[in-house]
Amino acid sequence: MLVHICCSVDSHFFLQKLQHDFPDEKLTGFFYDPNIHPYSEYRLRLLDVQRSCKKLGIEVLEGDYDFEAWMQAVRGLEKEPEKGARCEVCFDKRFEVSAKKALELGEDKITTTLLVSPLKSQEQLKKSGDAFYEKYGIEFIAVDYRANGGTQDQSRVTKEEKLYRQDYCGCFYGLTMQREQQDRLMDEMFSPISNTILPASIEERLEMYEHRMKLEDKDTEYKIIKEKFLNYRQFNFKLIKGKKEVIPAYAIIYSSLPRKRAEGRIEFEDKKIHYFNREEVKFIELKYFNSLCNSNYKNIKELIFNPPSFDEELKIRNLIEPAYYSLSTIIVVENITDSKLTITLDARTYEDTKEKLIIL
Repeated sequence: MLVHICCSVDSHFFLQKLQHDFPDEKLTGFFYDPNIHPYSEYRLRLLDVQRSCKKLGIEVLEGDYDFEAWMQAVRGLEKEPEKGARCEVCFDKRFEVSAKKALELGEDKITTTLLVSPLKSQEQLKKSGDAFYEKYGIEFIAVDYRANGGTQDQSRVTKEEKLYRQDYCGCFYGLTMQREQQDRLMDEMFSPISNTILPASIEERLEMYEHRMKLEDKDTEYKIIKEKFLNYRQFNFKLIKGKKEVIPAYAIIYSSLPRKRAEGRIEFEDKKIHYFNREEVKFIELKYFNSLCNSNYKNIKELIFNPPSFDEELKIRNLIEPAYYSLSTIIVVENITDSKLTITLDARTYEDTKEKLIIL
């Protein structure tokens, strides 16, 4: 039996039940989910599915990540709600590819772990599965493992197995609507051009879950906990000299402006820190920045595209402005100027929760 797999939270419990109910069937997992976006989230879910299937002794195959083809398939259905027409098209696409994979492998049965997800319509799934039975002659096994306390058992298994518990289905459009309803920043879609790993980002989780697999290979005990903190995302920043001359500049993390714009001049300098006459802004020169982080950046462009890590940059901020919870804008430039300056900075600080791995 070929089992289409969407994520480990659904698949681990579902596969355990299938192993019990179909003891004579050789189960093969098939991870085909081009709907998952961004790609880092796709990699994270695949990683945890591979870990889960390894624990269960089940082979897992990976389908193509044809995200552009999926976007074409759901075009015009962007505003559809969860369990709406977009989901049906999404199921159909994944079932068709899964059915073809089953034919390729010589399988005569197929099912999907989506059946156990409380966020998915079993009726929609069964309709799609039955349609492909008629088309391809592959029987769709529509088991209901949600009933009789199944959802509670699934939650227990998720905790016991330390599975990655994502908080959105994977679809870009579903996530957009979900974050709008929650009035939350959709920071899953932000990734800096420098490839810096940001706190509570998908990339940070991926790095952590890759590390935990290495720990498990060495039988090292660990715990994954959650902690609340003040997160930060910078969307755009520009420094203009005079009326229109853009000066290369870099705004250190947790820099923020209440009105996203400030005009003024640098008034004075103290201990290599230059003070702006608006909005508590501070300037430092690149050579001083280099001395603080023991680096050798030759120009601001190099700093923009290859900055220190988030934690290292936070240490630099604390050296410049050691006050706790500092949100003053700190700008790095190559040379200080006495001309009129215009700062535009769109950034956001917000309460957030992130996972942390503790080695015991």
